[in-house]
Amino acid sequence: MDWLSVLPPLVAIIIVIWKKEVILALLTAVFTSELLLASQEHSNVIFHAFIGSLERVIGVVSSAGNARILIFSLLIGALLAYVRDSGGVTATVEKLVNKGIAKSKRQVGALTMFTGMVIFIESNLSVLTAGILSRDLFDKFKMSRARLAYIIDSTSAPVCILVLLNGWGAYVLALLNNYELGQSSVSILWGSVAFNFYAIIALLMVVYTVVTDRVHGPMKTAELALNTSEKTKERVESDDLSQRSSIAESSIVQTAAPQETLSQAILHEAMVPATKARFMLVPLMSMIFGMFFFMYWSGNGDITQGDGSKSVLYATCLGLAVSYFLLRFSNRFEHQELVEIGFKGIAELLPLVTIVLLSLTLGASLKELGTGYFIAGIVGEYLPLVLVIPMLFIAGAIISFSTGTSWGTFAILIPIGVPLIQALGLPPSLVIAAILGGGIFGDHCSPISDTTCVSAIASGCDLLEHVKTQMPYALFGGAVTLVAYIIASIVMI
Repeated sequence: MDWLSVLPPLVAIIIVIWKKEVILALLTAVFTSELLLASQEHSNVIFHAFIGSLERVIGVVSSAGNARILIFSLLIGALLAYVRDSGGVTATVEKLVNKGIAKSKRQVGALTMFTGMVIFIESNLSVLTAGILSRDLFDKFKMSRARLAYIIDSTSAPVCILVLLNGWGAYVLALLNNYELGQSSVSILWGSVAFNFYAIIALLMVVYTVVTDRVHGPMKTAELALNTSEKTKERVESDDLSQRSSIAESSIVQTAAPQETLSQAILHEAMVPATKARFMLVPLMSMIFGMFFFMYWSGNGDITQGDGSKSVLYATCLGLAVSYFLLRFSNRFEHQELVEIGFKGIAELLPLVTIVLLSLTLGASLKELGTGYFIAGIVGEYLPLVLVIPMLFIAGAIISFSTGTSWGTFAILIPIGVPLIQALGLPPSLVIAAILGGGIFGDHCSPISDTTCVSAIASGCDLLEHVKTQMPYALFGGAVTLVAYIIASIVMI
């Protein structure tokens, strides 16, 4: 059964690559996992696997933390619809361009990166704020939504795990507090920052992308396709003969449609006429400041001890309420109209929220199956000492990629890594950094990660396009990080 425990994530990956269908892949993986669990206790395994899959979904939704994530993912769709349909996004874009804050591709990229880095308190809030702010700016400067998704995804988690004055730091600190290591958990955790090579490299690659305005691999292909499609559309629209233009445009649309990505389709949507920038900025700032307040409140006066899932949900509800009343009292929208806009926004995100739900379900099922612990066990005690830390990084990446959760990876590997520190005399901060970096690396590559899904939601990018275009960057960063850990192990052990 140990080796079979890796089958569900393999099934998910194979179907994603083969069918390009994430929901089908996740459903099949969940059923496969439940099939393996049912085979241990029941004879009619197919029936019990079916029932087990349904009950697993119910169990995931029954968890307060998971329920908050799902509700927040739905409500953010309503908030996005409010700020978009109000004309606030268009007005904000025009104001930023007119004031010279975002008058080039480099400035737009820098603004997006800076926004994600400043909001280090919670990764999902960082992704959402930067994504909402920059979507139309990226469209205006003909940059793909895939590039936006990459920038916000590769900024949020690395910054959160490097700054540590947030829920991430509190969570890892709680895991470390269970052990006696000869020095305080706080000093070990802060010491890991300098050795968290993957997070540092990921941020440096974002800086490189912003400063040079260069993209590579599938992301370059996506940008070329986007710009080619836009130029073709402009050429057709400029034709003086309407009938010829109509025929040509119809032909072009028919030819381009099968290859058109979500980001291209979004770029072709008619822009909502500009109204007031406050229709976007006031709800957004309410959400940001609300996040800080609720982290402080839920942490009983200590912001680092705050509850991230509660705070991001409460902050989103606050931003949504502010947006509703702002639009209602502006006399531009009636109550019923706002209700319809809100539900339309929720409906637009239902497919991605379904993916988030199934990702959480698969993670819960794999946890009971023991997939993560089996993969972690691959890091054997007979490895050469200098390879233990690089292998912890690889194990963290595999677990995070397979289960779609970096936090779950930390929970699995820290109890394995800390005894290695105690038994082998390994540098504590280096070991912890390798585990944390591996979790983030795998999370960046995983199509079933909730952070990956939220990045796609925030940027308006197709999920598989985001995974495909970000993968080469993450793999390059991971390879450099692996070499760095080998060198650090040789020097420090």
